[in-house]
Amino acid sequence: MRGYFAIGAERISKPMNFGAILRTGHAFGASFAFTVNAHPDAQEMNLADTAKSAAQLPLYQHDSVEALMLPVDCQLVGVELTDEAIDLPSFRHPAKAAYILGPEKGELSPLAIARCVHMVKIPTKFCVNLSVAAAIVMYDRVISIGGHPPRPIKSGGPPPDENWRPARLR
Repeated sequence: MRGYFAIGAERISKPMNFGAILRTGHAFGASFAFTVNAHPDAQEMNLADTAKSAAQLPLYQHDSVEALMLPVDCQLVGVELTDEAIDLPSFRHPAKAAYILGPEKGELSPLAIARCVHMVKIPTKFCVNLSVAAAIVMYDRVISIGGHPPRPIKSGGPPPDENWRPARLR
């Protein structure tokens, strides 16, 4: 897979969610993780991060949206359940992206939304858990640009084509 991605949250407060986001980001190959104005309690994420991802994945902690620094050409993608956001299954992920989710009890701040190049939403009836939402976004990214063969048209589909190879290995 070309490019990179990061996963982060604004005003996160639950250590179990933060630990799950770090562990899942590590598992899906995130290049780094970040927080914006995180509650001090969220830093106690070790209970949920049994893979000790915090030692493997760079973590950047920012005090405010204004202080958030991203690599050159990295696009900030907000994840929020709003009418204006693009449904995640219809979204083409940027090669260089940092995904930011809002807090457990609230939404992304207007300042964070203003910094986002794109806004996406998971097409659900209501909000899902913060760490679940982060996992869904990362899974969608990996599936959509990760070099996997196209899904079969019918259920189950035919056996895999032995000649298929990801573009990067052709």
